[in-house]
Amino acid sequence: MSYIAPTKDMLFDIQHLANIDQVARMPGFEEAGLETAQAVLEECARFNEGVVAPLNWEGDKNPSSWRDGVVTTTPGFKQAFKQYGEGGWQGLQHPTDFGGQGLPKTIGAACGEMLNSANMSFALCPLLTDGAIEALLTAGSDELKAIYLEKMVSGQWTGTMNLTEPQAGSDLAAVRSRAEPQADGTYKVFGTKIFITYGEHDMADNIVHLVLARVTGAPEGVKGISLFVVPKFMVGKDGSLGARNDVHCVSIEHKLGIKASPTAVLQFGDHGGAVGYLVGQENRGLEYMFIMMNSARYAVGMQGIAIAERAYQKAAAFAKERVQSRPVDGSINASAPIIHHPDVRRMLMTMRAYTQGCRAMASVAAAAYDVSHHHPDAEVRKQNQAFYEYMVPLVKGYSTEMSLEVTSLGVQVHGGMGFIEETGAAQYYRDAKILTIYEGTTAIQANDLVGRKTARDGGQTAKAIAQQIEATEAELKKRPSATGRAVAARLQAAREAFLDVVDFVANNTKASPNAVFAGSVPYLLLAGNLMAGWQMARALMVAEDELAKGIDAGFMQAKITTARFYADHLLAKAPGQRNSIVEGADSVTALALDAF
Repeated sequence: MSYIAPTKDMLFDIQHLANIDQVARMPGFEEAGLETAQAVLEECARFNEGVVAPLNWEGDKNPSSWRDGVVTTTPGFKQAFKQYGEGGWQGLQHPTDFGGQGLPKTIGAACGEMLNSANMSFALCPLLTDGAIEALLTAGSDELKAIYLEKMVSGQWTGTMNLTEPQAGSDLAAVRSRAEPQADGTYKVFGTKIFITYGEHDMADNIVHLVLARVTGAPEGVKGISLFVVPKFMVGKDGSLGARNDVHCVSIEHKLGIKASPTAVLQFGDHGGAVGYLVGQENRGLEYMFIMMNSARYAVGMQGIAIAERAYQKAAAFAKERVQSRPVDGSINASAPIIHHPDVRRMLMTMRAYTQGCRAMASVAAAAYDVSHHHPDAEVRKQNQAFYEYMVPLVKGYSTEMSLEVTSLGVQVHGGMGFIEETGAAQYYRDAKILTIYEGTTAIQANDLVGRKTARDGGQTAKAIAQQIEATEAELKKRPSATGRAVAARLQAAREAFLDVVDFVANNTKASPNAVFAGSVPYLLLAGNLMAGWQMARALMVAEDELAKGIDAGFMQAKITTARFYADHLLAKAPGQRNSIVEGADSVTALALDAF
């Protein structure tokens, strides 16, 4: 079964939860209302279903290869990437000044999901390029912007992030790559970078590496790191390509999943020094790289939703055609498709509810990002910025952790057939595993949630969001339907559990850091569960109202049923998560180290 983009569900979220028409009232987005969103999503679906998705399995069987420093991507990737650039997809969210379309993230996020559902290995190249563009837009000089941005926005050139080194995984204070200032204002860069996604490939004319390194004499630790543009090929003032720079791919990794995406080991400066150009100011590199990382963290959350959607579609199609055993209720007096069995229905509903809940959460977060950048009122911008920043570790952490459960369930629905590569279910499971690791593991997202997003402001942002959730509960309780009231009860219990944890984190991070961080990932999962459940509760109310008007009855009834399932089976976990965090910290760290 090939991929079918869930445009109807995406547009439901964009219209009713993210409120695209309000986004379209802001300066710069006047043309980006629901009609535009629908047209863009439909065109995006056609491209991904027809061009990108058919290459997904091929990439798993026939991954990128390295020989003598040259990386050759999966057959078909180069041509598809050319079409991707020519279609304007790389520039979708980027400024019109540099040839982009200037569309809001609210629309761009849905397109990103489609691309990743179609082919995650392929999608990683544009994902990293987006991050590099963001960093240059924010911190690059006018000269760097003029030389690089138009070519990157058009998809002619691609971008990378170079953080990790063999001795410095997530600990960027340990970065040793060095940069020596030259008389002409450039720098010579030396060092080894590992795990560089699309660090070398054959799909674009040039690769623009953004590299963290220490300028000679810089302070130790994170305060002494600078950011540099190091192009694969030197670029003339007129944009023409010149000689090869001193950066070379010495190998690519052999991986569990995302096999078609070349993960490179790059060597800078083995032949006299790679020419680099400082981005912004010396020693502020980590600050600039965080712009890329925040962009990428949200995008990786979308990858989790994307791979979950693909696994769900595959499992649902299989369950409708795989005949095994009679239904337990005797409704069919012969072996029947397995979708008739209650446990298979439970698995499919779990997959569906997780995916739709996280999609809704991510869509609302994207709209907050748009408002925080474009709303004319500074106070509204500030509130939406705080909301978006709180949501980023949840979109990244919760959506990727749920994708592991969903893709695992996808294999389970297939039974023994799922364990065999030929069915394709196993690829989604393998591809999903990296999502909880790169751009910061789930624990790193949780550290961010605890430290920057909760303890720093005493839990004020978290509590402000909880007040919005409480308002949704009040609306649900007034509704005539028993479903609305039942969901309200689950939402209230989850919110109260969340508030207990927020207080625990805000009050104990300094005094008992081990106790708080022992529960940091469970806190992230509880918060993500609540935010997704809240959006499903909002979706339930919209769907009930639309159903009452006779609008798209089949879709709206399915949305109501899925929202009820989310509340009964997923939100219901929150009080137990609260107990583990608030009351279970001691047992995490009690065992003597030599007993492990």
